[in-house]
Amino acid sequence: MTDMPSAPALLPPDPTLDEVRAALAPLIARNAAFDGWREEAVVAAAAQAGVKTEVATLAFDGGAMAMIDSWFAHIDSEMLKACPPERLASMKVSERITALVETRLTLIERNREALRRALAILAMPQNLVRAGKLGWRAADLMWRAAGDEATDFNHYSKRASLAGIYSATLLVFLNDESESHADSRAFLARRIASVMKLEKAKAKWRSRSHQRPSLSRFVGRLRYHAR
Repeated sequence: MTDMPSAPALLPPDPTLDEVRAALAPLIARNAAFDGWREEAVVAAAAQAGVKTEVATLAFDGGAMAMIDSWFAHIDSEMLKACPPERLASMKVSERITALVETRLTLIERNREALRRALAILAMPQNLVRAGKLGWRAADLMWRAAGDEATDFNHYSKRASLAGIYSATLLVFLNDESESHADSRAFLARRIASVMKLEKAKAKWRSRSHQRPSLSRFVGRLRYHAR
């Protein structure tokens, strides 16, 4: 734990609670591997960052879910920094999504035990709705970073598919001891390839459906000419 980042330099003299959450989130995740997603992890992170304990506990008065939410938001932010538009611009859409998910895995790698504990908490019945929102947030952010501008049903179907892929990949990743997590990356590649095939098939179907004669338009014309 000697290589933990130091947060004070990231905090202004009189930080807001949001700024405290952002600064402490990665430190809490490191401590959560040992202390669990409990107040002890917040207290330890506050001491490491030079933040007053009462301020830190107030910032995370939502308990484990508030800590996990802030850590996931930290991963979101770091993912965008590691995958700026200029890096993704020359890639195909599937390659962009792959790069974004793999970046998240790299960011989480050092905190796999904290992730394991976090997923166990998210799987509790009382947390399922919040867990779904966090998964959707990550998927939405990745699609937006990949340049998706869909506003129709595809907007929702793409995000639902990616949220499922990401969640499944995390479960594989937790127990992946292969070199450079090759098994997780291969699993991710297969799942993304399957979804992309489905998206292409849907696009082809929509294209054909537009070219088919419309029964409603035909009946409308009959009614019009009958007048």
